[in-house]
Amino acid sequence: MPKDLDDFAELSTPLVADACVRLGEPLRAAPAGILPVVAGRRLAGRALPVRHYGSVDVFLEAFTRAGPGDVLVIDNAGRRDEACIGDLAVLEAEAAGVAGVVVWGLHRDTPDLVEIGLPVFSYGRHAPGPLRADPRDPDALTTARFGEHAVTADDVVLADDDGVLFVPAARVAAVLEVARTLFRTEREQARRIRAGETLRAQTRFDAYLAARAEDPTYTFRQHLRRIGGAIEE
Repeated sequence: MPKDLDDFAELSTPLVADACVRLGEPLRAAPAGILPVVAGRRLAGRALPVRHYGSVDVFLEAFTRAGPGDVLVIDNAGRRDEACIGDLAVLEAEAAGVAGVVVWGLHRDTPDLVEIGLPVFSYGRHAPGPLRADPRDPDALTTARFGEHAVTADDVVLADDDGVLFVPAARVAAVLEVARTLFRTEREQARRIRAGETLRAQTRFDAYLAARAEDPTYTFRQHLRRIGGAIEE
């Protein structure tokens, strides 16, 4: 796992998303609604992609390729009619050194997952498991779809209470550096608001309104870039 990922501990997925926008990096977010089984859990690690076809064996095979700190990324096509992972698979993931699991689908055995403690992100809980055994594609262990995005081992997974992001490993250092800059800017803005200086004053909102009156195409985002604010990106 790149050393830079240690810095995600003080950051958040909204900051990382804004950093991607600032850098012009494609924003690759999991569909809304993917949340941790236990609130407050966070993940950062290399993606370990796998596609689910109804049987747990594909997970077991993926674990033979796992590196310490990898994040199992399960493509179950966003299905809401079955839970594709439960306590035994998560225990095996932990034994393989996997840092956590993100599922484009559902989980089960919720009390057991809470007790195990390994971070698991999914659409939610569902009692029934798979009742199918579909044919397996040749790239089942190399590429996982997650919403509209294809995820491979060249990607890094970043996840917290606000959702899940996928960032190319080659770009994660630059993205996190910008996210840190945004973090410092926003923390200072929050401190000043608490001290009595409104956000309107900090962003020179009156000047923005005057400039927009002269040029209706002038956007607040342009204004923020000009004055060095953050807020929207």
